[in-house]
Amino acid sequence: MIPTTPVPAKDGTANPAPLGLCAFGLTTVLLNIHNSGIFELNSMILAMGIFYGGLAQIIAGIIEARKNNTFGLTAFTSYGFFWLSLVALIVLPKMGWIDETSNNGMIAYLAIWGLFTFGLFFGTLKLNRALQFVFASLTILFALLAISHATGNASLMHFAGYEGIVCGLSAIYTGMANVLNEVYGRTVLPIGPVSK
Repeated sequence: MIPTTPVPAKDGTANPAPLGLCAFGLTTVLLNIHNSGIFELNSMILAMGIFYGGLAQIIAGIIEARKNNTFGLTAFTSYGFFWLSLVALIVLPKMGWIDETSNNGMIAYLAIWGLFTFGLFFGTLKLNRALQFVFASLTILFALLAISHATGNASLMHFAGYEGIVCGLSAIYTGMANVLNEVYGRTVLPIGPVSK
């Protein structure tokens, strides 16, 4: 009998992080262009929330699970379902299925997502600078949105929108950096050192 040494199979699954980051980033930019007062809440934002911000991030999260990445699984699936739940909060009352969410309900919704994001931010401290910026700016965005709902301050909501555009663009940058750095086999767009 010939002794055999098990050889671990190489993971041939593509990196799902760029998909998740770009899905989050593009949808966040579009919603926050609305929050900044540039255009109305429309079907384009809601469709992006369902299909790209929502479903694409959930798919990315499931692939992260296959790659044994607990952080990626938790972040992408959670924010994918965030987008689906946000669209539901907007659309279901218009369909007459449920009552519209109260202002206090929206404050609680935004605040708990901000707290969740703040928790994930600590996970990025073991990752790279680009992800740290994404999660820090997202934590600030949720805080600004919750405070603007609590105070009824339209100017603060518009400021939150501009901050959200920066957050979304940083996620797009991080996603594209992952794609281009992998395609070219070198650092095309830096994302900062990986913490030890």
